[in-house]
Amino acid sequence: MRRVIGALLLRELLTRYGRNNIGFLWLFVEPMLFVGVMVALRLALKQQGFSLNIPIVAFALTGWTSMLLWRNMASRCIGAHRANLALLHHKPVTIFDVYISRVILEFLAYTTAFVALSIGSYAMGWVPAPEDVLQVFWGWLLFGWFGIGLAWTIGGLSEKSDIVEPLWRPISFILMICSGVFFLADTLPPYVREILLWLPMLNMLEYLREGWFGSLFRAHYDLFYVVSVNLLLTFSGLSLVRQVGTDLAEE
Repeated sequence: MRRVIGALLLRELLTRYGRNNIGFLWLFVEPMLFVGVMVALRLALKQQGFSLNIPIVAFALTGWTSMLLWRNMASRCIGAHRANLALLHHKPVTIFDVYISRVILEFLAYTTAFVALSIGSYAMGWVPAPEDVLQVFWGWLLFGWFGIGLAWTIGGLSEKSDIVEPLWRPISFILMICSGVFFLADTLPPYVREILLWLPMLNMLEYLREGWFGSLFRAHYDLFYVVSVNLLLTFSGLSLVRQVGTDLAEE
């Protein structure tokens, strides 16, 4: 199984980054473009007299990369069966191997981008050092766990119904807007904050940002709720992937 997943990782790596556009560099360029827009917006607001105490580069970097992680994990698992149908005729390759290889590649790719951009930004003096590196680390792992469970759940559902893929695009866009990428929970009216904190992504992002610059704002999160959701998504995802594998075996 380890050899199969390794081979699938190499195949996915070459397919995604070896021949398309600027390849692996896009992982770094996309977050950098967003950070640039956020910095320009901050400068514009500062000129208008608005006082912003949070480190805007760290704010944008944590929000955008974590969002890309869970969102792209789920998107890459949609239609994974159809894209690898020929490979599944080989006995050693299972649908579970395909899903595992896809989420591993996404996690490793965006973790590399997050770490590299964080170190580079710190070296350039654009971001302060994290106040609690271990909390940032655990926050990122929570995002990875959430992304894996969500990816397997959405991927499994997409094999059962064709409507999942077109629905996921607008839903993921709405989730992106509400997940805290563009705001801190403490800046919201209390009744709005209570509603949006039902989203595990907002809880995890608040936790991660608290580890980076928590002394500058008041974070709102519930780790017990996050872990519960992640466990639920993991078990539902594993069940759905198993059902997809059973259906393939019967065919």
